[in-house]
Amino acid sequence: MRTSHFKYLVLVGIVFLMAGVLAACAQTTQVPEASPCPEATPCPEVPESAMVDVPYADLWAASGHADAAAPAFTHWDEDDPQVVEVACAKCHSGAGFMDYVGADGSAQFTVDVAPPVGSVVTCTACHNDATADLSSVMFPSGVMIEGLGAEAVCMTCHQGNASKVQVDESLAGATDEDTVVPDLGFTNIHYYAAAVARYGTLVKGGYEYDDQTYDAKWEHVQGVQTCTDCHNSHSLELELETCVTCHPGATSVEGVRDIRMQSSSSDYDGDGDVEEGIASEVAGLQELLYSAMQAYASEIAGSPVIYSATAYPYFFIDTNADGQAGEDETIFPNAYKSWTPRLLKAAYNYQTSIKDPGAYVHGGKYIIQLLHDSIASLNEKLATPVDLTLAERDDPGHFAGSVEAFRHWDGEEDGGVVARSCAKCHTGTGLPQLIAEGTNISQPAGDGLLCETCHSDVTTFALYELETVSFPSGAKLGFEGSAADNICLSCHQGVESTVSVNNAITGLELDTVAEGLGFRNVHYFAAGSTVFGTEAKGVYEYEGKEYAGRFAHPNYETCTSCHDAHMLKPDIDACVGCHQVEDPGSIRMNSKGDYDGDGDTTEGLKGETDTLAEALYTELQKYAADVVGTPMVYASSAYPYFFIDTNADGVATPDETIYPNRYTTWTPRLLQAAYNYQYYQKDPGAYVHNATYMMQVLYDSVADLATKTGSSVLGERP
Repeated sequence: MRTSHFKYLVLVGIVFLMAGVLAACAQTTQVPEASPCPEATPCPEVPESAMVDVPYADLWAASGHADAAAPAFTHWDEDDPQVVEVACAKCHSGAGFMDYVGADGSAQFTVDVAPPVGSVVTCTACHNDATADLSSVMFPSGVMIEGLGAEAVCMTCHQGNASKVQVDESLAGATDEDTVVPDLGFTNIHYYAAAVARYGTLVKGGYEYDDQTYDAKWEHVQGVQTCTDCHNSHSLELELETCVTCHPGATSVEGVRDIRMQSSSSDYDGDGDVEEGIASEVAGLQELLYSAMQAYASEIAGSPVIYSATAYPYFFIDTNADGQAGEDETIFPNAYKSWTPRLLKAAYNYQTSIKDPGAYVHGGKYIIQLLHDSIASLNEKLATPVDLTLAERDDPGHFAGSVEAFRHWDGEEDGGVVARSCAKCHTGTGLPQLIAEGTNISQPAGDGLLCETCHSDVTTFALYELETVSFPSGAKLGFEGSAADNICLSCHQGVESTVSVNNAITGLELDTVAEGLGFRNVHYFAAGSTVFGTEAKGVYEYEGKEYAGRFAHPNYETCTSCHDAHMLKPDIDACVGCHQVEDPGSIRMNSKGDYDGDGDTTEGLKGETDTLAEALYTELQKYAADVVGTPMVYASSAYPYFFIDTNADGVATPDETIYPNRYTTWTPRLLQAAYNYQYYQKDPGAYVHNATYMMQVLYDSVADLATKTGSSVLGERP
């Protein structure tokens, strides 16, 4: 905010308060009406200079922030003394908010004095010296989110007053998930906690189950990212004209509820409808969770439960066990008291989803995960579990913000910054930056890819035009005339190649352990390099051998001709239509050789490649033990994948697959073969993407190690 503008608003705010106090005596249509002066007190003259137009006063006056008759501001009117409790004053009193942010000269982030009743959220509550500098918010979980700018004012209140932390604290000492805890009460997140859904796992406002990972800050599109990008800051209403730019049907709140984009292609509630809006998906899961809670309360807690969104404390005993909340039941003396830890966690998440009516927009995927996990937890004890067979918890990989590919940087000292070497594929902003600038710098960690990651214009959904893509080997390759597929290649190419492996082992003896030599990891899903074969040299190609080039499948030559660009799933029906098989792994066509040496020339190419990979792992372990002298084991899900087999039993165990026990006695020959083994493991579709190339690589790796292990190489090279 410009200084001159800010000073003007401060002045206006002071004038506004003066005018409000004197409103009963000097009426003006420009200033909202405040409480009248007491009859016994004569009202002073109001200077004409005070009678000014207050910007946006009409919008503010019609908003919830100005509704002096609302329970949010009248709840304490009958108390003695008539003050707003310190714990509530931050958000339920304009004076309390100013106290909290330090606008009254007191300490920041605490309310020192309980303010009197009758104070709504006034102009000066949000426009003052303290809020001008406010850019950080402390959440109930203890997490501080910084660098927020103006929306820190909104989130100071719209964050709830509980989190996973408070739920766990209330359950401290409880030793059994399914035993009723005496005197345990419901933990309420409070109301309109929009920042909880928006910031997801970063602030842990929902109850997150310890064995799950969750989406983080939900990213919309550039220019529509903050509270006031979507809500009018004075009327609080949705700025629908912004929505319709990309969502033509969003001309009303109901239209917004119907929004669903390609990145949300999962059937979250399992009802078979993937066209309904995300709001309906959330509602479907809420219904499933409520039914699970009621079943659990009756079966396990031993006391039926009902819920009322409008009666405190929301959960009550279902005295007649009819499943319906009657007026005689939703009263405080009938509050539900048979809480077990498992039921309380689920109920907290249910309430969290209910009390933010815009959660489906603020961060619907996080809320979906909370609801799904709560149902799954209750299902563990139900005689007839709620059917989640068709319900999907997460998005397709590119948009699955809860997975390691996007959450790897959370909690790091640099605040979740993705290094430049990873930013291209592990942030939503990295690829556009590379296309525009020809290089990457570090990027903030995100919640999956964005529309702008692949689309240069989100109103027309035009794609970035890429003719070729640079591969790790230095090759520039691409699908002619297919921008969408070249965008795929930008990331699905790996980060290593024959060139980088050779650079690492240049000048070293093939079978001598090299100090400082470490494993070279191709990374994951390098399908593009597999498809282009020796043109890309994504695998380690042995000198003197010939390798297949690009695999050109008739009618299905590109990424998107086989995979849905958003869901990513392969078009299995297309495979079945031509090959008359139920499993693509059984496809063989004209490949007649017995490449893996098992005597079966009718098995699918996946069978051939899998067996060759198994043979390669056997040779890796034999070479490591017999030639290097250090036994080796492999774990596909533990970095850096190859570890010392401390007990030499050939099996990877949890105590062995830890970073301090990583394999470090590499020879160049072992590294070459291990690189190729990892490559095959990390492109699970390699047998389709380019089976001939992959079989040649696996065969050569086995044969090369066998020259030192003395093994017999069976089968024939493709």
